Amino acid sequence: MWPDILDKARHGGLNVIQTYVFWNAHEPEQGKFNFEGQYDLVKFIRLVQAKGMYVTLRVGPFIQAEWNHGGLPYWLREVPGIIFRSDNEPYKYHMQKFVSKIIQMMKDEKLFAPQGGPIILAQIENEYNHIQLAYEEKGDSYVQWAANMAVAFDVGVPWIMCKQRDAPDPVINACNGRHCGDTFSGPNKPYKPAIWTENWTAQYRVFGDPISKRSAEDIAFSVARFFSKNGNLVNYYMYHGGTNFGRTSSAFTTTRYYDEAPLDEYGLEREPKWSHLRDAHKAMLLCRKAILGGVPSVQKLNAYHEVRTFEKPESNICAAFITNNHSTEAATISFRGSNYFLPAHSISVLPDCKTVVYNTQSIVSQHNARNFVKSAVANNHKWEVYSEAIPNTMTLQPNQKVPAELYLLLKDRSDYAWYTTSFELSPQDLPTKNGVAPVLRIMSLGHSLAAFVNGQYIGTGHGTHEEKSFEFEQPANFKVGTNYVTILASTVGLPDSGAYMEHRYAGPKSISILGLNTGTIDLTKNGWGHQVGLKGEGLEIFSEEGSKKVTWTPVNGPTRALSWFKTRFATPEGRGPVAIRMTGMGKGIVYVNGQSIGRHWMTFLSPLGHPTQSEYHIPRSYLNQKDNLLVILEEEKASPEKIEILNVDRDTICSNILESDPANVNSWVSRHGQFHAVIKNVTPQASLKCPSGKRIVAIEFASFGNPSGLCGNFTFGNCNAAATKRVVEKECLGKEECLVAVNRASFNRKKGDACPDLVKRLAIQAKCSY
Repeated sequence: MWPDILDKARHGGLNVIQTYVFWNAHEPEQGKFNFEGQYDLVKFIRLVQAKGMYVTLRVGPFIQAEWNHGGLPYWLREVPGIIFRSDNEPYKYHMQKFVSKIIQMMKDEKLFAPQGGPIILAQIENEYNHIQLAYEEKGDSYVQWAANMAVAFDVGVPWIMCKQRDAPDPVINACNGRHCGDTFSGPNKPYKPAIWTENWTAQYRVFGDPISKRSAEDIAFSVARFFSKNGNLVNYYMYHGGTNFGRTSSAFTTTRYYDEAPLDEYGLEREPKWSHLRDAHKAMLLCRKAILGGVPSVQKLNAYHEVRTFEKPESNICAAFITNNHSTEAATISFRGSNYFLPAHSISVLPDCKTVVYNTQSIVSQHNARNFVKSAVANNHKWEVYSEAIPNTMTLQPNQKVPAELYLLLKDRSDYAWYTTSFELSPQDLPTKNGVAPVLRIMSLGHSLAAFVNGQYIGTGHGTHEEKSFEFEQPANFKVGTNYVTILASTVGLPDSGAYMEHRYAGPKSISILGLNTGTIDLTKNGWGHQVGLKGEGLEIFSEEGSKKVTWTPVNGPTRALSWFKTRFATPEGRGPVAIRMTGMGKGIVYVNGQSIGRHWMTFLSPLGHPTQSEYHIPRSYLNQKDNLLVILEEEKASPEKIEILNVDRDTICSNILESDPANVNSWVSRHGQFHAVIKNVTPQASLKCPSGKRIVAIEFASFGNPSGLCGNFTFGNCNAAATKRVVEKECLGKEECLVAVNRASFNRKKGDACPDLVKRLAIQAKCSY
């Protein structure tokens, strides 16, 4: 996917790619390094350079990033005496050793800018100010040590620390957030540039979250605002979020990551976010001579309105940013003898201090809608099931008095661990009243569990991203004689943030039986057996060879909790992205051709009553030419019959533009200091462009008047030019891209204008296909 994604980033106006270095991916076991395949860091950086872009290398090695353990390898937790991210000798030793390896690798490959490489900035640590006070003087000295260590590598490019107000010289303090143009206090020394390392394009989601969005207009406003206030670099977090395949996401973070970014999870342009920001970048480039060579000034008109200019004396080089910072009210602002209308919360960009080429609130670029289309060939499923045996103390004997702490037990080798114990009950212990049963209570430090009594599933429980600990209580059928309690405890990723991460804990803490005639029985110190991982994991039954090692049976009606489901599916038609919709399932992991595409969790509903994520990305690179193996580990009672394999596209494209909007920024150029239009009639135009290789095959909606709605759901208003669809079809059908002028004369040829006093909108929805 990366060549295509980088091409789209470059065409979107980016010239720098920022990437983390993932310590736990590159050194999963102490002293054993992995820079092969998808972890080939050098290859990735060279690919960025080949695409004509620069690199900011965020070495960390703590990165947070909603990535498992914040990028720190698990084995680091077990180093004696270690305290993460503090002036602690064991931590500093291992951190310096890894950072040294990365820096030397970059030098050896001549990847730093002075060597002819693309790396122009490097980052050490990550948002340390958040936790610095927790370590008191050890935090302050750690910041100094980290900065000095980084600078001593003498890489020839500046080092940065994001969200680090006291970044020691010469390290540059950088901003993270949504509106750094207004929230950033600025560089901590006048000779340092203003750098924005993370402009959050949305909000990452954790299981249980509702949909979270950030508008293209707000992001564009923030970018224009930052550059108008002497900003030097803006990086989007994320421009492409992608997918947390396997077990790479941090605690409770969804498999889908930053899907609301300009390039969505599947690498498709999310419109209008991608194109509106592309236009913002073009507008900034039209102003670059003035920004870099002009004298900045600001004219504050009132509490909400201001004009910021960059002007080179005794020349025609001048750029202006007119700002309306009122959140709800539009304004007409006078500047140098002309009046400029600005929508609420918007900035107009004037590369010559006269001509508006871009307004952050006025989207004149394309819109689109994402479609999940059931594959015509990939859904002839014949499901089979294999159920895990539920261990007890006869098969998994106690090996310590109390339940083991879960992180320490798992060592990040699996999400799952078994806990077993047994105890005796006499007839006098059990209640005799009908409808009354003893209750199993488990106090857990997180993250989730499934409980079994005498081999029977009694339920699940889980914490949340905000509160990992939880209480599980369920009635169970206990019996006279020996009773077996079995717990499958699980993690949903390791924590990725906060102070003293090495002191986080998970798993069952106390276990008791309530509601007995003879009182409560505390099983916490009863003696517990332990086993890491499931049998199916150990046998790798999600792979072609491993799947032959167990006996599968056809799915016929409901199946019990903790089962594996297997089927085969044909490779979906087409060349676009593929997804699987997990309707009917609970919680577990999905494997395609032996590779994990991540954790699914359909039963953790948002406050809106829906799963946080229902579709899961299957990369085309994971698929075989014709036939594929799909295996699902399911922790809960579930049924796979409603699962669907989907093709994903953004073939529904739209334009939604007012006749009062500015023309597209591509109507102008600035060459050799001269700014001028490149077309005769600079007017608004609806622009439509299909994904690569596709053409417009249908105009599904067209209205010039007062239509309403969004792309994929437009409706007619009470004013509509009857000729609109005919005009649009003539301009666009059969073409890969087209432009439609927003011109009253084009749409009102015969019948005249039925609503002449209305500022009209042109809304078009088209369908693309091969």
